[in-house]
Amino acid sequence: MRYPLLASKRSFLLACAASVCAPLAAWADDAARFPERELTMIINYGAGGNTDVAARAIGNGMESILKKPVVPNNRGGAQGTLGVSSLAKQKTDGYTLGIVTFSTIAITPHLMNVDYTVDNFDFIAGVARYRYGVAVRADSPYKTMQDLVAASKTGKGVFFGAPSAPNNIALFELGRKTGGKFEQVSYKSGAETVAALLGGHVDVIVQNPSDIVPHVKAGKMRFLASASPMRWKELPEVATLKEQGYDVEIDSWIGLAYPKGTPKDLRDKMERVAMTAAGSPQLARIFETAGVDPATLSGAEYRQKLIEGRDAMGVAIKAANLPRMN
Repeated sequence: MRYPLLASKRSFLLACAASVCAPLAAWADDAARFPERELTMIINYGAGGNTDVAARAIGNGMESILKKPVVPNNRGGAQGTLGVSSLAKQKTDGYTLGIVTFSTIAITPHLMNVDYTVDNFDFIAGVARYRYGVAVRADSPYKTMQDLVAASKTGKGVFFGAPSAPNNIALFELGRKTGGKFEQVSYKSGAETVAALLGGHVDVIVQNPSDIVPHVKAGKMRFLASASPMRWKELPEVATLKEQGYDVEIDSWIGLAYPKGTPKDLRDKMERVAMTAAGSPQLARIFETAGVDPATLSGAEYRQKLIEGRDAMGVAIKAANLPRMN
């Protein structure tokens, strides 16, 4: 009588295994077929800026691999947080992904209320890295960083233009660590910030290569230092702030994410696609025009980068005594 019982149990286990494996097989089939229609990419800044240019470039690179359109959807506002907030609320079917920049996770939540956290996303990959640098007008009396720091310790200090963090954090940190005084004049965009410097409304700016390099080559700006961890390849003779003896640097990244709960097989497939696209020579050339560098971080690596940045920037923002916006 024991053998029929064993056979019965075996049949039951096989049936259970089949019931578990069937959905897994279905997901595998879905991932193999995915995508079957166009995807939407939410870009968290307006059209024309360096984030938008980089995002559209990565989208085009992914299109060529997926053989389906990746349609950009710009949702700028609130320093990039509106688009990120919108992404967190999208369907988790894999057809809506979005740009989640370093600042919207690691910096802005320390300065204003947002309705998301790093845990609201399944990160696909890190695809690009911003660079920042300190520049003055070509006719400025500040010919070196030493000149600029010395001026910040006299009179009313030095006025700088910046659209948002992390640009402003570089000079606030510089002032805190040197005893100088840097006062921010806020602008809505990098273009407005550059115009303010060239028009003589501010003394110095911290911006990206696309904002600075053309004006340096035209003889309208002087580049004093890279505020990033690395020198700029366009102006390699100019040292970083740290190389010049100032313990200050800022870093920021561009990454892709899904809303939390997207099937893992779909996310894994898109990670491979995004990292392949980000590593292509064609994309590197387009990124150069936007003043960003290609990066190939896995989703897990990018998430960890954001968490580490969130903790470090929280300390820097508190030390700089930056006020909350709401």
